[in-house]
Amino acid sequence: MDSIISCDIMILDKISRFTPRYGPEWGSGGIFGLRYHKGVLYFNLAFEAKAHFIGEDRHTIYDYHFVGSGPASGGDTYNAVNAIDNFIYFGGWVHAPASYKRDENMLYFYTKYTHLHRYDIYEDKVELLWKEGISDPKYWAGEISEIVFDELNNRLLLARADGHKNLGVYKFDLDEKKMSILSEEPALKGTIFLEYACFNTGQWLMSGVQCFNMATGERKVIEVDLNGKDSIDGGPIIFPVMGNMAVASNKLFVFTRGGVFTGNPIIPEDEPMRFYRLFDFGENSVSPFRVNSLPIGGGLLTAYNGLPDMLGARVRPNIMPTALIYVTPPVIRIVGVFGARLTSLEKYDKYILVAGNTMPNVSEWRTTPLDTGSREIMALSDDILLYQPPPFEAYVRGDMIKDNHWGGIPIYGYREPKIIIKASKDNELFIYEYNLSSTEADVDKFKINKGRNVIDLSCFAGIVSFKFNESDEKLKSAIKLL
Repeated sequence: MDSIISCDIMILDKISRFTPRYGPEWGSGGIFGLRYHKGVLYFNLAFEAKAHFIGEDRHTIYDYHFVGSGPASGGDTYNAVNAIDNFIYFGGWVHAPASYKRDENMLYFYTKYTHLHRYDIYEDKVELLWKEGISDPKYWAGEISEIVFDELNNRLLLARADGHKNLGVYKFDLDEKKMSILSEEPALKGTIFLEYACFNTGQWLMSGVQCFNMATGERKVIEVDLNGKDSIDGGPIIFPVMGNMAVASNKLFVFTRGGVFTGNPIIPEDEPMRFYRLFDFGENSVSPFRVNSLPIGGGLLTAYNGLPDMLGARVRPNIMPTALIYVTPPVIRIVGVFGARLTSLEKYDKYILVAGNTMPNVSEWRTTPLDTGSREIMALSDDILLYQPPPFEAYVRGDMIKDNHWGGIPIYGYREPKIIIKASKDNELFIYEYNLSSTEADVDKFKINKGRNVIDLSCFAGIVSFKFNESDEKLKSAIKLL
């Protein structure tokens, strides 16, 4: 036991807090791809383009010199990593070198490459398996944003949706070390479900699921209805930006902006893909974008980031802090509250490693020469999964939600949940109550008077979403969970 504790301390002591450094790109990247495998902790520091491999006997840093000359920027911003035998496979994208014009404050994409690497744990050695670029000043080849291992065919299945050319689901043969296309339908994320490898359709968004039978090669595609037919509370599904995909309780989970789709895409007649609204606040960027799901304790741990990118924040204020949620069907529970965003999650001995960032990705053409965020890896005790949920608040204006469905707040474990509404006119509020076993939500109606209204939510269970009967653009609302 003493040697295990010593190893814990030795590895964790090598993890630093990363402050702004040279890395020309769009705002801040983060720490991605956290993976602990056979005594080595891997992560990718973006936008500095530094891949770290930390063990009791090493701290190797790879600067992408096999892709091109430096200084490089980028690395990975989607957690494209998998561990197989004594290898860690990691992918993403990198500017090598970074074509940053200081006098123009502009980053050009001539030398932006999509990449796939392999790290040999036993040899402490990095190998470049494949790279691809299109030598364009503004456009780039599809980044690798997911790596799924197809053991039946000894190949990697790669999701590529972020880019302008060569998008789809690709396959990399590990025996021949050859890349080829499997599906022309762009996908951002994917996972193994039963004997299938499943990926999203809709490129950046979730419009459906494409699944490939790894034994027969059969491709099966199902679509989801975004108009409310597949939504538990009956409301439309607005801009479901992909977050991540995972499997638990014999169901596929697809976490997106606005909520989670879950069901069985292989036998949809038995368990259709339904949509459960989560942290949906209208035209706002709150989402699980760029963070992974971590299987832990038979459930799934993921995060809904308060500010993953700047496009939403330019027209809307911060609505809520980042919520770390633990999914143990049929229950979803808030287990942590954090700053702007979380980028990667991993289990390490008795710890949950959580990579955080104070700043968002600006998601636009304006370049910053430095990564603007302060990034760190926190080692949390895994018994946070058993704690009383932490205090949580979210603030919403009427002009954001109007008379649309919104919310999707997990109130499980809270003793004093409530909603406070300051209305400019009389109105009605519909509250929808559901959990992950619900096929439809229960609904209750409350009268809202002009002025201050407080509704006790402790009489509800599971998850609650809301809808006002009439739009009140001067309305102010607060969700307070204690």
